[in-house]
Amino acid sequence: MEDNGNYGGPVAELCETVPSRRRDIGVAKALVAIASYGSGNDAYLKRMIAEYRSLPFDVDIVVLSNIDKTLGPGVETRVGLPSRNPWSLPFAHKPLFAERASAYDLFIYSEDDILIGARAIAAFLEVAPLLRDDEIAGFLRFETTPDGRRTYPDAHGRYHWDPTSVRTRGPLTLARFTNDHAACYMLTRAQLGRALASGGFAVKPHADRYDLLCTAATDPYTQCGFAKLIPISRLDDFTVHHMSNKYAGKVGVDETEMRRQLAALADIARGRRPPLRLLDAETRLPEGVYSRDFYEPAAPEILRLVPPQAARILSVGCASGATEIALARAGVAVTAAPMDPVSSRAAAEAGVEMCDADLATAPRRLAGRRFDALLMLNLLHLTPDPVAALTAFRALLAPGAPVILSCPNMASLPAALRQIRIRRLETPLGFEKSGAHFTSAGQVARWCRQAGLTLETARFIPHPRLASYDGRIPRIAQPWLAADIIAVARRAAAETRERA
Repeated sequence: MEDNGNYGGPVAELCETVPSRRRDIGVAKALVAIASYGSGNDAYLKRMIAEYRSLPFDVDIVVLSNIDKTLGPGVETRVGLPSRNPWSLPFAHKPLFAERASAYDLFIYSEDDILIGARAIAAFLEVAPLLRDDEIAGFLRFETTPDGRRTYPDAHGRYHWDPTSVRTRGPLTLARFTNDHAACYMLTRAQLGRALASGGFAVKPHADRYDLLCTAATDPYTQCGFAKLIPISRLDDFTVHHMSNKYAGKVGVDETEMRRQLAALADIARGRRPPLRLLDAETRLPEGVYSRDFYEPAAPEILRLVPPQAARILSVGCASGATEIALARAGVAVTAAPMDPVSSRAAAEAGVEMCDADLATAPRRLAGRRFDALLMLNLLHLTPDPVAALTAFRALLAPGAPVILSCPNMASLPAALRQIRIRRLETPLGFEKSGAHFTSAGQVARWCRQAGLTLETARFIPHPRLASYDGRIPRIAQPWLAADIIAVARRAAAETRERA
């Protein structure tokens, strides 16, 4: 497997604490299960089989498929789906592992385009004794673009490094990446035994936090009592190649951004940055719908709403910070209460001032300062008390300064039709249960009013399928067809006069 490159700086410091040692990996026999639907990935599958056959210990390979495959001597093929849904195929490895739980030292599951080499297997087995019984070393996928650049597709949408998870185990530094899915995992015999005993492993096909395909590869972490941790001080040993490269350049972060985030994690491990996060931004709704996107591009609609005379802007909930970076490059002094010190590292390097704190502490740390605009983008519905959050940060605004908000429009017709089509409720039913509040234009207006703000304008962003009709949708229909709401509010007039 190719190396991740030289990270330098804080990451290099961490890596220097880890001896570069290789020894007998202590495996007599391993069982590999590969889910392979159809024949589209057979070229990758054959490459995987060749890699496993080259390992310095006995390996039994079982390919799980919906069709019969002839893959050479010593490769067993099991044909059949666990349910009518084709996406249930990955669950076929669970009864296989349960049947043979006592016959192998190591169990490997993957989809049919994940290349796991001897280096990754040796690293996993070397690290396993250093971890607690409820911790498992996991992997990140990488892809390569046509010009040879490396990207990391698992870093997208709501998924990010959890700064509160950074820990050391012996010479290792580890952290949790919130996307447990890497289309593969490994378990020792003891770990598989613990997973089976939990009652959460040998289960029928199901989906909740992830879709059906991904759930089969994440059940050990989501419902068997294990935490998946990535050894960030040895990340080059814990990346696996997604050979199809299907997301390269489209989804995920590039190597520069991954290095940047690893450096931030290293700073946390060294005590140079606090292991804080603003709030938990992942909902408890199916597949995390309405969670915060940590990689949102700059929003032209938002940038146009910032007053041209605004010199000081406060952003609450800055993540990758594309909008904040655009403002900083335009000469605006931007201060952020970031989602966390890791995802916001790029914005910090671009000159955005960071106030690392949780949602309750940030307003107190910024007390006495005045800002010409406040941004709260796709965040308000994720705060435990939206009115309290608006009230606390409103106090930091100069007279007449706008509050610029964005949030999902959960009252839209497309959202309702989607739930009917997939036969699944995705509407929040209380914050305690869902981790999100129901949001609509009316609800945003009520929150603003209760926080002493007057809603001035509400802009409705059409559902992506209707984007070509933007500007032609009748005003009365816009709230029903919009995917998102962008609103501008200001202090109530009477309060503004008193403050002045």
